[in-house]
Amino acid sequence: MLGSLRPRQIARDAVLRFRPNISITPYHANVKESHFNVDFFKEFDVVLNGLDNLDARRHVNRLCLAADVPLVESGTTGFLGQVTVHLKGKTECYECQPKPAPKTYPVCTITSTPSKFVHCIVWAKDLLFAKLFGDKNQENDLNVHSSDAANSSEHSEDVFECRKDDIEQYGRRIYDHVFGHNIEVALSNEETWKNRNKPRPLYSKDVLPEKLTEENGNMEKGCATDDVSAMASLGLKNPQDVWSLEENSRVFLEALRLFFLKRKKEIGNLSFDKDDQLAVEFVTAAANIRASSFGIPLHSLFEAKGIAGNIVHAVATTNAVIAGLIVIEAIKVLKKDSNNYRMTYCLEHPSKKLLLMPVEPYEPNKSCYVCSETPLSLEVNTHCSKLRDFVEKIVKAKLGMNFPLIMQGASILYEVGEDLEEDMVAIYAANLEKPLSELPSPVTCGTVLTVEDLQQEFSCSINIKHREEFDEEKEPDGMLLSGWVEASVDKDNNKPVGNGESTSNALPAEEILECEKDVEIQETSEGTESVAGKKRKLSEVSKGTTIDHSGRSEESRNHNQPEKLDVDDEDDELIVFDDWESLTKKKRL
Repeated sequence: MLGSLRPRQIARDAVLRFRPNISITPYHANVKESHFNVDFFKEFDVVLNGLDNLDARRHVNRLCLAADVPLVESGTTGFLGQVTVHLKGKTECYECQPKPAPKTYPVCTITSTPSKFVHCIVWAKDLLFAKLFGDKNQENDLNVHSSDAANSSEHSEDVFECRKDDIEQYGRRIYDHVFGHNIEVALSNEETWKNRNKPRPLYSKDVLPEKLTEENGNMEKGCATDDVSAMASLGLKNPQDVWSLEENSRVFLEALRLFFLKRKKEIGNLSFDKDDQLAVEFVTAAANIRASSFGIPLHSLFEAKGIAGNIVHAVATTNAVIAGLIVIEAIKVLKKDSNNYRMTYCLEHPSKKLLLMPVEPYEPNKSCYVCSETPLSLEVNTHCSKLRDFVEKIVKAKLGMNFPLIMQGASILYEVGEDLEEDMVAIYAANLEKPLSELPSPVTCGTVLTVEDLQQEFSCSINIKHREEFDEEKEPDGMLLSGWVEASVDKDNNKPVGNGESTSNALPAEEILECEKDVEIQETSEGTESVAGKKRKLSEVSKGTTIDHSGRSEESRNHNQPEKLDVDDEDDELIVFDDWESLTKKKRL
């Protein structure tokens, strides 16, 4: 237990023990906060990045581009890791290569027919937690779709409203609704269960005594405000223990009680955070109760946290190796030794006695919409899709903008900012609910929208193409963005990502050991045709060689075809080439 010490203080103190004469200013904050803007980034000679999610990495990448500050990216996943160097106009930026999206699941599976524990985690985290503690205005229906759906929704509205009754009774009401009533509603659709095992409705009275306070003396005491924990309150100590149904039910009610007792001011604005102990406890308990109802094996809090946060637990030696490589590249950047920059990948199993694979940086991708300003294209039904859909599904989710400004010509359709006047805020809020074709400046086929993020100082153009229909399964967003390439995710894969979200992936031991020659690791994606050694390296740019924009030569069409490994991560895949020496200069660090 670190007590009141923040990670920033611990890191600072550790460095000052062996370099007491240097000055370190620690921050404990969100890198997306407005004061960490382009001017802030311009204060640095180099930025060393090891953030734990893709959205934050993209944000820092854009700020470094806008500030024209070199970026050294890094990440680890268990025994795997990588360090890459990004310089504006000289090497590819972090977003030049597509990154796979996190694994998603059909809504009907999550709400009605879960078959894996991860389905229960997603339900508990993205539906129940969000419904109870998140934005009340966000659409969120915890009720299964059935002939009784209208009655269910009405019942739901009464249940989730926190009245002035006893918080324990409120918790039991939630418990009975989501684990009992909703399951019974689901069971009413007999067609669904013809070839599935039927779930078991669970009610609090069948699992717990009527008065929990009589059974547990600790519950009235609660716990310290700065260390709120249902486990501590209930005397549960080992996060690797698998709790019984009764224990999960106690944790569920106690976590709910503590949120309202100790953190009531946060309710309505909370989102799940894997580092929030109380949130993890609540989600673990809720997922386990649902799993018990559907006959799915229960998991410990330690396991559930890994699934909910997409975590591969850190390996200290990998982190140490990557930290050393970060410093090596940072020194090169500070010395402006661009000829010796390397993208270095750390492998789990050695190839030709090598665990570190250095690759010369590649030039910027001319099709990158971030650093090359290539226009994007969006197919959308302009009569049905609202501006809100465009903002949430495209601008924020896919383009990673936090403070978007959307313009058609000189007309502003939408803007976010603290300095906006109330009447403008009301106008933009009203625009969000209008179909694109009914906006004050209608968005129709052929319209070109300009989308900017003022904090990131990033802008791109989007050409609008009207399209009437979309495949609900293949195109669930009801719109299709082109020019922005997202790598697809293996539908059967559910591997969590790691500490710092490595952009490399696991190389199976048998494939590494069978390679007769060394390997080059090249970033690509499932949805993109692989390029065999034709991406031009930084050292080649200065020599004035000709770029092959097709990405493939005659030789590469017939030889050196990369073997795609069956691995997946939140970021990039790895490609193994048979002819390492002909594709890159091999240099050891």
